[in-house]
Amino acid sequence: MSSRKTGELPRSMRVVAIREPGEPEVLEVRQQPVPRPGPGEVLIRVAAAGVNRPDCLQRRGLYPPPEGASEIPGLEASGTVVACGDDVDWPAPGDHVCALLTGGGYAEYCVAPGVQCLPWPSGWSIAEAAALPEALFTVWSNVFERGALKSGETLLVHGGASGIGSLAIQLAHAMDARVLATAGSDEKTAFCTRLGAMRAINYRQERFAEVARREAGGVDVILDIVGGGYLEDNLKSLREDGRLVVIAVLGGPRDEINLARVMMRRLTVTGSTLRARPVAEKGRIAAALRKHVWPLLEDRRVVPVIQQTFPLHEAAAAHSLLEANAAMGKCVLVT
Repeated sequence: MSSRKTGELPRSMRVVAIREPGEPEVLEVRQQPVPRPGPGEVLIRVAAAGVNRPDCLQRRGLYPPPEGASEIPGLEASGTVVACGDDVDWPAPGDHVCALLTGGGYAEYCVAPGVQCLPWPSGWSIAEAAALPEALFTVWSNVFERGALKSGETLLVHGGASGIGSLAIQLAHAMDARVLATAGSDEKTAFCTRLGAMRAINYRQERFAEVARREAGGVDVILDIVGGGYLEDNLKSLREDGRLVVIAVLGGPRDEINLARVMMRRLTVTGSTLRARPVAEKGRIAAALRKHVWPLLEDRRVVPVIQQTFPLHEAAAAHSLLEANAAMGKCVLVT
């Protein structure tokens, strides 16, 4: 390991491990060796770790980590850099950062590529900083890059009260786009409008495609976490040259598509995942976030909403809250 470190490091740490695929109760606290950073990597003493839907899927055995990634769940964390491997220009030991991970966040220490780290916004809490990376990398790369959302256009966000949805609403609003959002209760739709949505749709009471056409004349971009069951209404909601970006398939991975509608109205249907993308690609996204989004964070024009924080050993309770669809915003584990 490189000599760039802050003092002697402990040999072991607490982690939250998955005993076997199953319900939240399979999460258990164990002792494991503290990892060491390799070339291009940093070791972070974790202050807090965000809890995300992919963590729940991994716990159930439905979303295995990429080859070479940590088996410990956790895709984002905030904390202090305590050691650096070779070939790391920034950050340095002692820097406070938040980082996108391929795994390992549910622990007292984690390793991250240096290029996937971002500065901890000034004045932010440890929980707020930990709730940023997964959602912001996802929103920026899918809404503003793949979806090419522009100022003055209209974005429809499905799952607007989720961690990703709540940041997508705020970021699009801050970029001078109009925003519609869907959510599953009146409480959640009110939450979405407070964040900046011009109209929030309770999908249990209204058809979002009808509302989108009637009240906005259709939308330019859709950020979809549902997939199966939503495709037809998504296409109906889009204006000509509209873009549908699918980032999750909570409703299932299969659906039927009307190709004639796609051709006649010049629609784009695309999607992506984040976890398995190359480090260099994530580093490019991080650089774009630092340039375009970090000024909004420093001014607190965009701020993650924290539903609840949990101590590390209560990770199962955080998973239960998330899977009950009871959260508005993010759940965060604090070490």
